[in-house]
Amino acid sequence: MNQQRTTRRSVLTAIVGAALTGCGIAAAPATAPASAPPPSAAPPDDPDLVVLERRFGGRIGVHALDTGNGATVSHRSGERFLMASTAKLPLAAAVLDRAATEPALLDRLVRFGPEALLEYAPVTTQNVATGMTVADLCDAALTVSDNTAANLLLELLGGPAAVTAFARGLGDATTRFDRSEPELNVSTGPDDERDTTTPAAIVASIRAVTLGEGLEPAGRERLTAWLVANTTGDATIRAGVPAGWVVGDKTGTGEQGERNDVGIVLPPDRAPLVLAVYTDPDDPDSTAGNATIAEATAIAVRRLVGQ
Repeated sequence: MNQQRTTRRSVLTAIVGAALTGCGIAAAPATAPASAPPPSAAPPDDPDLVVLERRFGGRIGVHALDTGNGATVSHRSGERFLMASTAKLPLAAAVLDRAATEPALLDRLVRFGPEALLEYAPVTTQNVATGMTVADLCDAALTVSDNTAANLLLELLGGPAAVTAFARGLGDATTRFDRSEPELNVSTGPDDERDTTTPAAIVASIRAVTLGEGLEPAGRERLTAWLVANTTGDATIRAGVPAGWVVGDKTGTGEQGERNDVGIVLPPDRAPLVLAVYTDPDDPDSTAGNATIAEATAIAVRRLVGQ
C-alpha cells in the first residue's frame, strides 16, 4: 500500500475522530438504525430554495438533515436526479461492507492494463505498471473522482447490481446503479431512471454508512476520512458552510450540465448534518452549478443551525 496514502489516511482519521468527538458523537450509538426511511409525505419546499431555483434555471434537489434533532430542509427531495460521480460514495461503502467479511480485501492488489484507463484517470494512469490495492482504488475514486478506479471497484463487486443490492440492504429502495463510468453520467431525459437517486434517499443512506450501522465502525471511520480528503468539492458544499467546519463530500458532474455534491458536515459542538444537493439545469452549458450548490448549502445551514 502506498505509504504516503497510509500516512495521510491516519492523519485524516485523527481529524475526523476529533471532529466527531467535538460534535458529541465519538462513535455511532449501538441503537442507531441502519438508515432513516424517507418520510411518507415529502416535506414542504424551502422558500429560499424556490427562489434560488428560479434564478438557477432548471431543477435543484436538496435534502439536509440535522442528525441531532431530526430537523430537515428540503426542496424537490423526493424527485429523482442523476447521481453522476456522487455514486462513488455508496460504491466505496459497498466495498467497505464487503471488506467487513473479507478482511484481506482492502490490501488486495488489483492489476490492470492501459486498456482499462478512461479519459479521466489521474491516479490509475500513474499506477498501470504496479497495480493498486483496493483501498487505494477507493481513495482515488473518492478523493479525486478517478473513473478507472471506480470501474475497477465496480468490477470487483460484481457490477452495478451489487451496489444496488447494498443500497437495498441499507433500507434505500430508491437509489439505483445501472452503468459504469463514463456512461453513468448520461441521462436521456426525465423518464430515464438509470443511475439516479432522490436527495432524501441518498441522505438516509449516507447517514447510515457514516453515522449509523450501515458499516462496521472501522468502515465508517475510513469512509469518512476519504470523504474529508476529497479535493473536488472546495467550491460546493464546503464553500457554503462557516469557516472551520469539517466537511466530507463527494461531487459529481453529468454530461447534461448537472453538478452535484453530497456528504456529511461536522460543525463544532453539535451533531453532524447530512446534506445532498443535486442540480439539473435547463441549459447543458450552464456553469452556475458550483455557486448554486454553495448557496443552497448556506440556506440549509442557516435554517438548521442559524449560521
